[in-house]
Amino acid sequence: MHPDIIVTDSIDESFLSVLQEGLRGYNEEQGGATDLKPIQVKVRDPQTGALAGGLSGRTSRGVLFIDYVYLPQSLRGSGVGSRMLAMAEHEGRRRGCSKAVLFTITFQAPDFYKRLGWKVLGEVAPKPPGATRIYLTKDL
Repeated sequence: MHPDIIVTDSIDESFLSVLQEGLRGYNEEQGGATDLKPIQVKVRDPQTGALAGGLSGRTSRGVLFIDYVYLPQSLRGSGVGSRMLAMAEHEGRRRGCSKAVLFTITFQAPDFYKRLGWKVLGEVAPKPPGATRIYLTKDL
């Protein structure tokens, strides 16, 4: 008897838990205890305390993964982005990471990351063109 296999476009938190726990268990079984730990760098408005942007990712097995980076237009070009990325890199090194990985899209900020020492690892260019994903890495 074969299992049912379904494609969906909805988010199911219990499904994600099954995947995460299953993969975590397998990885620990194969590679030993994991050191997976989330990382966030939050940027707050100094007057209101409201969250304005920041960075979110994780560290695991010697790699800092940066998943999300956002700053509102009013803070871009002010040095805040460089500071928050430097803070994440510093924390990654503190946690024992020697490498970092992120991806951006051609219309986002590839040149920003390159100016900060990130190197292109590879690109995925869809058809039709217009939103090439650029994967970057950096030695920490």
